[in-house]
Amino acid sequence: MRSLHSLWQRWFLWLILAVLVVALLATVVWLAGRHEVEQVQSALDRDTADAVSDLRSGLQRNAQSLRASHANGTSREQWSTEAAALLREHREWLRLEWRDAALRPLAAVDTPYRRRVFDDSSRGPEQSDVALACAAARKAGASAYSPSHYVPFMPGGGLEVMELCLPVEGGGYLVASYSLRDTLIELVAPTLTRGQEVAFTEPDGTRLVAVGAARRVGTRVFTAQQLVDLPGNALMLRVDGWRAAPDLFPNLLTALVTAISIALVSVLALLARDTRRRLRAEHDLADALAFRKAMEDSVITGLRARDLQGRITYVNPAFCEMVGFSAEELMNHGGEVPYWPTELAQEYRQRQAVRMAGGVPPREGFESVFMHKDGRRFPVLIFEAPLLNAQRAQTGWMSAFIDISEQRRIEELSRASQERLQASARLATVGEMASLLSHELTQPLAAIASYASGSLNLLRSAGASSGGDHGEVAMAVRRIAEQADRAGQVIRSVHDFVRRRDRVREAVAPHTLIEAVLPLVRLQARKLNVRVDVHYEERLPRVLCDRTLVEQVLLNLARNAMQAMDLPELSERVLHMRVARTRAVGETVDTADKPDVRRWVEFSVADRGAGISDEVAARLFTPFFTTRPDGMGLGLSLCRTVVEQHGGALIYEPQKPRGTVFRFTLPAA
Repeated sequence: MRSLHSLWQRWFLWLILAVLVVALLATVVWLAGRHEVEQVQSALDRDTADAVSDLRSGLQRNAQSLRASHANGTSREQWSTEAAALLREHREWLRLEWRDAALRPLAAVDTPYRRRVFDDSSRGPEQSDVALACAAARKAGASAYSPSHYVPFMPGGGLEVMELCLPVEGGGYLVASYSLRDTLIELVAPTLTRGQEVAFTEPDGTRLVAVGAARRVGTRVFTAQQLVDLPGNALMLRVDGWRAAPDLFPNLLTALVTAISIALVSVLALLARDTRRRLRAEHDLADALAFRKAMEDSVITGLRARDLQGRITYVNPAFCEMVGFSAEELMNHGGEVPYWPTELAQEYRQRQAVRMAGGVPPREGFESVFMHKDGRRFPVLIFEAPLLNAQRAQTGWMSAFIDISEQRRIEELSRASQERLQASARLATVGEMASLLSHELTQPLAAIASYASGSLNLLRSAGASSGGDHGEVAMAVRRIAEQADRAGQVIRSVHDFVRRRDRVREAVAPHTLIEAVLPLVRLQARKLNVRVDVHYEERLPRVLCDRTLVEQVLLNLARNAMQAMDLPELSERVLHMRVARTRAVGETVDTADKPDVRRWVEFSVADRGAGISDEVAARLFTPFFTTRPDGMGLGLSLCRTVVEQHGGALIYEPQKPRGTVFRFTLPAA
């Protein structure tokens, strides 16, 4: 009896389950059909809105083209030529007319694509549709449209026509006659899909014209309409779409899958007794998995497992943190993975193919490069080993990753330190050479100055005895003496600069520093076809500086600027040298209440060359770094050192639209 009762109970449960499945199936089919109808209607509404937008844009473009035809030619012959060209481009126009202020036709052109529609005798001031549209256009000061009207043909047939009136300068009007049917064909129909019909209707629903596919038997009609609000006329654009009844077969399959799922849940409910025993085993397994996961999460080494097809089946948190991707973004990736650098993807594909073919990786590991999610590249050390299951069969590969970025950074710091030590050694050698050269060149320069002075004395004596004028020769010899003395001062300044001796600084007018180097600058400027532009701010204070060293800084910056403009494609070569008051670079303290503190004078040298790239800018002031084959790479480094010894700063910045500006500051005396 108990067995029979249990059997009836099971049959009753299955009966309830069957009823639920049938009810669910019917509900799913009904909801799917309703959803499909809503989707079709929504798509048709969007198509209608897009068609109205395209229609308005097309009409606006046509009005602009019509206005442009009158602007291009004001005589009747010129306008007729322009109008004929427009009619060949716009099939929706039947006729273009130019009328005076009283609506009398001045010129008219008919479309070449159909036989003549209008009779000239009927196209006069008494035409009510045109008069109405032009009155609205005159009032609004813009284009206006007439209500649609029917133009009959002889012996039969006709067209639905709409007039466009556009006021023009001089009190006249341009009138364009639209064929509503051709307007639909040219401006609306290209944007619609197959199985749709588009029509113009009156606001009350009266259909004027329609184009498109005819309705097929056994289809359902979907309709959408929207108002085309034109100045002077209001039309409705109606779009009808034909759609077959929703397919039931896919929905039935969906319902069947849902029903099977419900059945499986019911079966699982009946097997709850067996589930309890399995839950006990799963609990023990979960403890074991939690223990293993805790160990994997505690290590800082990245771990990754792949199957024999190359898909990632496991990653630990350390690996996710290393590459910046979550486990969901990495799992089951076949082929390329997101942390492969683009430039190395081919190499990684080849290496993975070798590994999947059974290639044994080196036991000591190998180095590679990974890409973080933010695009940053970093080096890694990889160890790989076969992944074996309980039956000792290989199921994939297990990999361990160590981020060696810090190790590479330490190695880079060590290398940079070695380079700095080598640069310091080279600078020391340069200093010794400078001292040696200054000692060896002092006497020849002194001899040149003595010979120049003697030559001047001889020229004076010869001029006094012969009464001749040796002014140009004397001037040249005097220049030789001045430059020899200047060279001696430069050598002594370099010697003291290298030996770190205290230099005597003096108050010098800024324009004196510029004018001292201008002869040499202009000499090189003439060779390179460069125009020199010098500007001084009014009432500049004197600057406290070592005059010789600052002149060398100005000369070096000016020469660099002119060499930067020595490009064949550069036609306008201008060197700008400017002196102005300023506060020190980086100073933000308001010194209005301390007029004698932090007063600075800024010197700037600007060129119009190709500018400085980011790679060159990073090493611009590094000793021995140069971009010229004949350069030593010490000019800008020494200039910066000289300016900083005076308490100022040397900076550079791009010049608009092209070129570079170097600025340095000196303290005011």
